[in-house]
Amino acid sequence: MKKVALSLENVSLERGGKFLLRELNLTVSGGERWVIFGPNGSGKTSLLRIASFYLHPSSGRVEVLGHQLGKTDIRKMRHLVGFTSQGFADLLRPSLTAQEVVMTAKYGALEPWWHSYTKEDEKKAQRELERIGVGRLCLQTFGTLSSGERQRVLIARSMMSGPGLILLDEPAAGLDLPARENLLAGLALISKDPSAPPIVLVTHHVEEIPTGFTHVLFLRKGAVVAAGPIQETMNEKNLSDTFGIDLMLNQSAGRWSATAIDTPK
Repeated sequence: MKKVALSLENVSLERGGKFLLRELNLTVSGGERWVIFGPNGSGKTSLLRIASFYLHPSSGRVEVLGHQLGKTDIRKMRHLVGFTSQGFADLLRPSLTAQEVVMTAKYGALEPWWHSYTKEDEKKAQRELERIGVGRLCLQTFGTLSSGERQRVLIARSMMSGPGLILLDEPAAGLDLPARENLLAGLALISKDPSAPPIVLVTHHVEEIPTGFTHVLFLRKGAVVAAGPIQETMNEKNLSDTFGIDLMLNQSAGRWSATAIDTPK
């Protein structure tokens, strides 16, 4: 039986009288790669922030790697979850090398001088960069990297501490086509690695789903439209219901694309 990495039971999040999430249920187990899919404002990022212990739900039960939110020291838990979100790159000093950026994750820090690192830490950082296809960037400074390269370095960082769960919040946002494709190729390498932990990726573009992802959850206005294995659940009805527009869905070589066939509902 696969070990459960993330469990959300009847989770709701209310802010200012508005529900950002409503009675959401999700179970992510070992070996699974989930994509959380929905339009802007559907609650995708709120879900990830709850799963990474940065946000408490208004109600419901959240359990990450066997630890229940509200009954555990979150400071001791955060290094067990690899979390990468938009804007994180702006928090890092541009003069750090890619290797130093990755190593800072060992202690959940932003600067390497706050802690001591070993030669083994340096080797592990190099391995994680190679794992996502950017080992050649190891000694380059973070500020000189392209947006796509920085995103891949941050994903390598999310794996540095040996997490039991990886959470990625729109890693391809703002990337041009070549950078996006390079990023997705790197994520496909990780998704096919049996030693990699479960992954949850947030996006609102079907074109940004890497090959090898196994499950999908559709969100609309904070509620689940559908969830399950991607080959069964990723269909035109669920996609159209999620975005409120009639869409035609295509799959080729393991990648997805969608085209509108009607005006918004």
